Amino acid sequence: MSSSPYVEFQVGGRTVKVTNPDKVYFSARGLTKADIVQYFLAVGQGILGALRDRPTTLERWPAGVFEGARLSTRQDNRGDAFYQKRVPKGAPAWVQTAQITFPSGRHADEVCPTELAVVVWAVNLGTLTFHPWPVTRRDPDRPDQMRIDLDPQPGTDFPDAARVAFELRALLTELGLEGYPKTSGGRGLHVYVPIEPRWTFTEVRRALIALGREMERRMPDQVTISWWREERGQRIFIDYNQMARDRTIASAYSVRPSARATVSTPVTWDEVADIRPEDFDVATLPGRFAALGDVHAGLEERQFSLEPLIEMADRDERDRGLGDLPYPPDFPKMPGEPMRVMPSRARKPPPEQPAG
Repeated sequence: MSSSPYVEFQVGGRTVKVTNPDKVYFSARGLTKADIVQYFLAVGQGILGALRDRPTTLERWPAGVFEGARLSTRQDNRGDAFYQKRVPKGAPAWVQTAQITFPSGRHADEVCPTELAVVVWAVNLGTLTFHPWPVTRRDPDRPDQMRIDLDPQPGTDFPDAARVAFELRALLTELGLEGYPKTSGGRGLHVYVPIEPRWTFTEVRRALIALGREMERRMPDQVTISWWREERGQRIFIDYNQMARDRTIASAYSVRPSARATVSTPVTWDEVADIRPEDFDVATLPGRFAALGDVHAGLEERQFSLEPLIEMADRDERDRGLGDLPYPPDFPKMPGEPMRVMPSRARKPPPEQPAG
């Protein structure tokens, strides 16, 4: 592509201007902004299926991904990339929004994709990874997906997460539920369970804690749900706080900020044992999508009851005395939540008082 200040893409009847199309977004592979746009167009029905009608946080890398690039955090906002939780100023009128409520009680209007043109518009702003809420704008306070994040800890890797995923699948089947796996684009696996939008974030999180505890009982040497890193060991962490309000997971077909430009990819259970995250990137996904389509198509049409997990949570509390677990540090103190203090600090004796 010759150097140009902008190019126009025709997307579903809309003209979307992409500025600086030759700007390199992935220096290790020479991939440009235009290449990323073309990727998303190639998997258009897949990314739109993952985002449609969902409030979505944009993970923006306006300078691209390069060695040493880092994401801004709440503690340090000097990074090269950032999360955009509110609709950017100057958004076209056809970029629709949904109002979400943060844990603090504050509100925000967040981008709510309804058509593929919105994805291309967001990529022009530097968006590589899309983080949809597990709700739709029809009912932004009641999740319709329970998202299970199998997160490898130091000393473990993707094959360890895959082994845990198969036991997880067996447990879900026992409970009358069905999970849909995808790669995270990193070392982990995500499993989505479509659920009836009847329960609050608090209730779905409690159900996920019960699921994690049962997995921990079945695979004590391989699974942990400990919020504190010092207690996790070399195990797969089931991150139950991914179901806390305002916590999101990279969507299917999102590009991850890795040197290889890997992609979070829906897979079938038959594939999980043999794949590796590096199999799926911006270069390989268009061919896979052309051959297979979206292997998670129709996920949003399924809805399972959480009652079996709610009952499991009730039994854990009644018979084992197991209550809530810590929330993320930026949350207000939640009812019934234990102290948010690392176990090693909680065990320290109080300092001696000088003799007076």
